[in-house]
Amino acid sequence: MKYAPIANYINGQFVPASTSQTMNVVSPLDGTLLSTVPMSASTDLDAAVAAAKAAFPIWSKTTIKERVQVFFKYKYLLEQHLKELALLCSEENGKTYSESVAEIEKCIELTEFATSLPQLVTGEVLEVSRGVECRTEHVPLGVVASIVPFNFPAMVPNWTLPNAIALGNCMIMKPSEKVPLCCGKIAELLKEAGLPDGVFNIVHGDVAIVNAICDHPGIEAVSFVGSTKVAKIVYQRATQNLKRCLALGGAKNHLIVLPDAKTDMTAQNIIASMSGCAGQRCMAASAMVAVGNVDHIVEKICDEARKVVAGQNLGAVINHESKTRIEQYITEAEQQGAKILVDGRKVVVTGKEAGSYVGPTVIDYVTPDMAIAKEEIFGPVISIIRTNTLDEAITIENANPYGNAASVFTQNGGMARYVIDRASAGMIGVNVGVPVPREPFSFGGWNESKFGVGDITGKSSIEFWTKLKKSTTKWNPEAGVNWMS
Repeated sequence: MKYAPIANYINGQFVPASTSQTMNVVSPLDGTLLSTVPMSASTDLDAAVAAAKAAFPIWSKTTIKERVQVFFKYKYLLEQHLKELALLCSEENGKTYSESVAEIEKCIELTEFATSLPQLVTGEVLEVSRGVECRTEHVPLGVVASIVPFNFPAMVPNWTLPNAIALGNCMIMKPSEKVPLCCGKIAELLKEAGLPDGVFNIVHGDVAIVNAICDHPGIEAVSFVGSTKVAKIVYQRATQNLKRCLALGGAKNHLIVLPDAKTDMTAQNIIASMSGCAGQRCMAASAMVAVGNVDHIVEKICDEARKVVAGQNLGAVINHESKTRIEQYITEAEQQGAKILVDGRKVVVTGKEAGSYVGPTVIDYVTPDMAIAKEEIFGPVISIIRTNTLDEAITIENANPYGNAASVFTQNGGMARYVIDRASAGMIGVNVGVPVPREPFSFGGWNESKFGVGDITGKSSIEFWTKLKKSTTKWNPEAGVNWMS
C-alpha cells in the first residue's frame, strides 16, 4: 500500500473512524493499491458537525475581509503544491498528468474568485423615506455539507469550499470513496493557510454517510455532484428534511455540426471534448448530431481520434466495472446497426495491464432510440446521429432529459444564435467543445442535470450559501410617524 490508511478530518486533526470497515483505494492507471478509506458511521458525522457548530460563532463573526485572507494564502499554497496535487489526482483518478495540472489550475482560479467576495457581498442601503433607511446583508447559514464525485478529486471540492467558507459557513465534506486522497491534502493546505480548526471537516464513507448528511438536523444546506439518479435522491431527501439543496446530476451533451463548420477546428474540439479526462466529465461531448453532408468532418474526427492513445495522452476510466459498462454500450450499438469507425474496446496498456483503459471510440449511424444515444456513457465515446435539417437536430437535443451543455459548430452567426435560443441546456457553446463558463460566470445545467435553484460556482453561489438579512432603521424623530413606522 503506497499511502497510509485514510482518516477522517475533524476539528483540525486526522482521526480514525469509529468503524473498522474499509474499502481499498486502487489506482485506475495500473491497479496499484494506494490506500484504504474508512466507511464511517453516523457517530463520525455527529463529531464533525459538533466541531463545525463549535467553530461557527467565531468564524461567522469574523469579517469577510479577514476570512478571505485565508484563501489568499491557500491560493499561494495551491500554486506551491501544484505538482504534488496533480500527481495525487492522476494516481487516484486515472487522468493524465497534464489534465491533473489543469484541474489544480482551475482550483486556483476558483479560489481567486473567493478572494473577491468582499467586493460582491457588500449589501445595499437606501433611504426609503425621510429619516428611514433600509439595509441588506448576506448572512452565513451555519454548518453546510458538500458531497463530491470521483471525476474531479480536487476541482469539485473547490467548487464549493472556498465560497461557502469565505462567506462564513463551516463545512463537512464527503469525498467519493474512490478518490479520497486529494481532499486530505486540501485539508492540510487549508490548515497551513490559517483556517481555524472545525471550519472544514472531512467524513469518508459510502451511501450511509450521504443519507446521514441529508438527515442530520445540524446541517443547514447540502450540495451534491454526481449521477442524476443519486442527485434526485439526495435532493428529495435533503429538502424533505427542510434543508437547502443544490444537486448536480449527469448529462448527455449534444454537439450539432453544420456543413460549413471549420473542419480541423471542429474535429479537434470534438475529440478533445470526448476524450478529455477519459470522457469522465459532465461536460464531455457524448453525441454529435451531423446536419446534412458532413462526411469530410467525420473523416477528420476519426483521424484525430486515432492520435489519442491510451496510457499516453488518454487516461484510464475509474475502474474495471466502468470499462466493462462502457464497452457493453459500444457492443450493443454495433449489434443494433451502428457502425464503429474507431474502436476503443479491449485496450491494454503495456506495463499497465492491470489498469482500466478504454480507447477513443467513434460510432456512426447511431439512431436516437439506441441506449448509447440516450444514456450517459462517461467514457471516451462519441456517437454520431445523422439528420437532414437543423430543426431535426434541435429536436433530438431537446428530447434528451438532461440539460448541462450543448454546442454548435458553424461559421454562420444566425445559425449559431438559432441554436443558442432553442437548445435546452444551461451552458451553450459556439465552436467550443466544452462550454464551461469561467469565473465569475457560474456553472450549472438545466432539466435533469440540476435539482435546486441557482448555480454551484460564481456569483450565483452567493445566494445558495447565504441568507439575506434586511434591517430598517429610523434615527430622525422629526421624520414623524407614518406607514413606514
